[in-house]
Amino acid sequence: MQYQSYAYGKNHWTLEPDLPHVLSRFWKGWRAHETELQRFGTLAGGEAYRVADHVDKEARPVLVMHDLEGQRIDRVRLSPAQETLNRELSAINRAPYEGCSWHLHFAYGFLLADPGLYCIQTITGATVYAIHKYAPQFAPWKEELLQGKAFGATWMTEVQGGSDLGANKVRAVPEGAVWRLYGDKYFSSGAGLTDYAIVSARPEGAPPGPKGVALFLVPRLDRNGALNYQVRRLKDKLATRAVPSGEVDFEGSEAHLIGRAEEGIYYILETLTLSRLANAVGALGLARKAQLEALLRAQHRTAFGKKLEEHPLVRRDLTDLSVRIAGGLALTFRAVAAWEEAWLETPPYSPRYHYARLLAHLAKARTAEHGTYCTQLGMELFGGVGFVEDFAIARLAREALITPIWEGPANVQALDTLEVLFRKGAAQPFAEEFLPRLEAVGTEEARLAHSALQNTLAHLQTLSPEEAQWQAKDALRTLADAATVALLYDLGSERHARLAALYARHFLQKEEYPAWAMREPQVWLPEGMARDPIPDILSGRKSGGS
Repeated sequence: MQYQSYAYGKNHWTLEPDLPHVLSRFWKGWRAHETELQRFGTLAGGEAYRVADHVDKEARPVLVMHDLEGQRIDRVRLSPAQETLNRELSAINRAPYEGCSWHLHFAYGFLLADPGLYCIQTITGATVYAIHKYAPQFAPWKEELLQGKAFGATWMTEVQGGSDLGANKVRAVPEGAVWRLYGDKYFSSGAGLTDYAIVSARPEGAPPGPKGVALFLVPRLDRNGALNYQVRRLKDKLATRAVPSGEVDFEGSEAHLIGRAEEGIYYILETLTLSRLANAVGALGLARKAQLEALLRAQHRTAFGKKLEEHPLVRRDLTDLSVRIAGGLALTFRAVAAWEEAWLETPPYSPRYHYARLLAHLAKARTAEHGTYCTQLGMELFGGVGFVEDFAIARLAREALITPIWEGPANVQALDTLEVLFRKGAAQPFAEEFLPRLEAVGTEEARLAHSALQNTLAHLQTLSPEEAQWQAKDALRTLADAATVALLYDLGSERHARLAALYARHFLQKEEYPAWAMREPQVWLPEGMARDPIPDILSGRKSGGS
């Protein structure tokens, strides 16, 4: 690994040009945690980067179905390096429950960015979240999860339903103090690793559709210490090989109802909102790693008689990477700030909670597009070797492919966006936040974003429900982009004002980036990334930690 990566062995926090500005805008207390971020940046660019590649290529999780005595255990065997790292990464989930902030949790996720390693923590975090809010009687299990002594999972997907939770068929039958589950889950991330899973199921007699689905907490072992469910098999995946995913069978599995059965669908949507924010920072983190790989290669590789970074076309692509990642970070952490304000709410929710949902949908859908595009562009900047699995950039592009799909594809995000905009009334606070900001900036690009946002909201309201759905994905993209322009301006630096103008021209006006950007290194070669030396591990000399 260390010989095929430019970004390996570097502190990914030290090289970060945008996140400090974003945190300064949305989390006033972040500087008290800068040492922690610095330490985590070393881990993300070092051991986590190395282990992720090792697992991907040589040490995928293996399902062990039986113990020495022939008893079913359905447990995965992991690389010892991944086992150790998983426990260390559990710190990601502790911040919101130890008097800190969701901003720190998601900053860690952005710096880590590996979908497999981060997925293990996000599904564990969603389990912690459900216990913390709606099943406090299981606080000891929550503490195990937070300390890395156990892992959680969110098992909702069934083969006939996919993202349609209303199609769930797993049955829940009460039996004294517990419930029994019958059925199967088709795609269960964490299968074989999970100790406590939150599972959607339909209580007997519940109405059809999503409002008849309840949420249950299912331990791996029942009260007698016996295996509580079976893992039918693990699935082969194109990406995210560090997290085992498989099919799970419930045949009278012991389960505990979380909260109130009739509110189950709302609890599920809460955990999905949390996961969608994680998906957004993960997509952007992959994009940043791709940018680091491509930028450092452009600084060190010569073609046609000069360094790659001296070629205008390469500078144009590096500009594109900078614009997309900075914009995505600004939008995502605005959504995180909204979540921070609303996450303790319970049904029935206030408008503030529905507004947080709206921003999460916009961030998830748009950053998934940016992430896949940026990693693909990073591969292209490597040339032919970018498609060779020996090089780190190939894995980043492959893993980014999952981000538009996990936690609901763009179609689902678009439908949910329409619901919160108009049925839940989030269109008004959205307009009230961003239209005045854009008007106050007063630049031509800000006026462009103002017009796009205003016209899109007005147009959607003139459409029939069917027509609105037909146009929803493009409308979602426009709303996200207009808000992004405002948020980039709001960061207050000269560089981010330039990025805001570039973003508006390219994504709202559909123009090519203006040529002045090629002569502005602060745009495509951000401070902190500039002229980074070739690491010792690339020049063949020994380096600590390699």
